[in-house]
Amino acid sequence: MERTVFFSAQAGRTIEAPQSASATFAIGDIVRHKIFDFRGVIFDIDPVFANSEEWYNSIPEDIRPHRDQPFYHLFAESDESSYVAYVSQQNLLGDSIGGPVEHPDVHELFETFEDGRYRLRRALTH
Repeated sequence: MERTVFFSAQAGRTIEAPQSASATFAIGDIVRHKIFDFRGVIFDIDPVFANSEEWYNSIPEDIRPHRDQPFYHLFAESDESSYVAYVSQQNLLGDSIGGPVEHPDVHELFETFEDGRYRLRRALTH
């Protein structure tokens, strides 16, 4: 399998990844975590794990996800708060609630919510 490299500012290092990766979800999709009680809207996708080693090692080993899969950046919400989450593909499900996410930063990147997903602001699309 051909591989490529990219620099991850979040990880502070160069990351090696497959030349092509298959993501189950897309930017603007609303997802729910399989284990923890939160949901969110996807605003960025890494083809493989691209965060710090400290972050990765802070996850208990028995639930630590595999590195070689897509990881999603979410504007997340729980009953208690709103925050940014970084979640592996294996730990996400499509959200069955279907309503908008009440995160304060959603409107910085997305302009509308329709048909169960968000649409990027036109100025941010290619």
